[in-house]
Amino acid sequence: MLLTHDNSVSHYQIAIVGGGAAGITTAAQLLKQNSCLDLAIIEPSQKHYYQPGWTLVGGGIAPINQFVREEKDVIPKRAKWIQDYVTTLDPEQNCLTLAQGQTIAYDYLILCPGIQIDWHLIKGLPESLGKGGVTSNYSKDYASYTWETIKNFQEGTAIFTYPTTPIKCGGAPQKVMYMADEYFKRGLGKNHQVMFCSAGTKMFGVAAYNATLEGVVKRRGIITKFQHNLKEIKADSKEAIFDVTTDKGIEAVSIHYDMIHVAPPMSSPDFIKQSPLANDQGWVDVNPYTLQHNRYPNVFGLGDASSLPTSKTAAAARKQAPVVVQNLLSKMNRQPLMAQYDGYTCCPLITGYRSAIMAEFDYDGNPTPSLPLDPTKERYSMFLAKVYALPWIYWHRMLKGEGFEADIFQPINQLLQTFGNDLKI
Repeated sequence: MLLTHDNSVSHYQIAIVGGGAAGITTAAQLLKQNSCLDLAIIEPSQKHYYQPGWTLVGGGIAPINQFVREEKDVIPKRAKWIQDYVTTLDPEQNCLTLAQGQTIAYDYLILCPGIQIDWHLIKGLPESLGKGGVTSNYSKDYASYTWETIKNFQEGTAIFTYPTTPIKCGGAPQKVMYMADEYFKRGLGKNHQVMFCSAGTKMFGVAAYNATLEGVVKRRGIITKFQHNLKEIKADSKEAIFDVTTDKGIEAVSIHYDMIHVAPPMSSPDFIKQSPLANDQGWVDVNPYTLQHNRYPNVFGLGDASSLPTSKTAAAARKQAPVVVQNLLSKMNRQPLMAQYDGYTCCPLITGYRSAIMAEFDYDGNPTPSLPLDPTKERYSMFLAKVYALPWIYWHRMLKGEGFEADIFQPINQLLQTFGNDLKI
């Protein structure tokens, strides 16, 4: 149901800010538990995107239209959809205001508005994107241009960057890099140089998976430059300017590019940063295990805008949603909050057009594989999972609020049983 706007005050038992992966999944699960809940979802977008699919678009594997639905078609039928932006949050008064003037009062609030992409923090980037070999899979508007750029690349240097800030799907800058390198090698031979310029100090934050990825870049001959934070694009001269951390401090370094894929800085949405619900870094300040707000007990948070110290992925939201649902219902029934989130997240790291690593891990950096296979190995079966199984799970299970614990990888198991040794698992 789509609501119109006026300057009145509307009240809901539960208000969910954000109609992305986290918000829709949480709403669907809540309504499965109790179909009588008075629940509203505040989401301005007309379209709903499966954002992990944008990597596949950039790699030429699938078209962008394969990963989009109408927002109205994914909103749970018993939820009320308020199509507007939140401008301010007032947890003291248990209300929020919308861009078109409406005030929403609530008994309980769930915050999952996603992450904000700060293109403007890299000088010259906003006006350079989508032309001259400057691209990013972090926008639906440029993912197709990434593939166009890869296809048309003739020779020279292709740079793939990683910023200082937390970002959603932290493996995405590497995934497109590995596919691009493989495509270049098919047609260009050695007339290209692929470079990974990261503000970090290693390929991946979890040791077990980092070791595998170090082997991948070594095998492929990819040049790695760590502690390189992109701060400016000079499109006229095709220069990428980096702040480089050295023993002497920060130095500006210029690197020529013929193609550059940018992972931009990201942050919590401004209306979160400017609210009492944010922590010192601007994220929704929640308990890492119960996902309840640390100061306002009728508020819960999950997804990319939360302060949870784990990678920001749709798979993380998939595991967080049941914890929010159980604990919110317990709170409503004046019972102890017993559900616990262990930091599980998953990053399917494509390492080529026939291989991927299903990097699953928890808060402690322990691998937590869903299948009885060594998760640090590159596998064709995991590539198929990324391309076929995970999008199906997203649209047909996750957003429907269906249970997906032990059998989350059932479609993958079916692939394994069907194709057997052909999958080279």
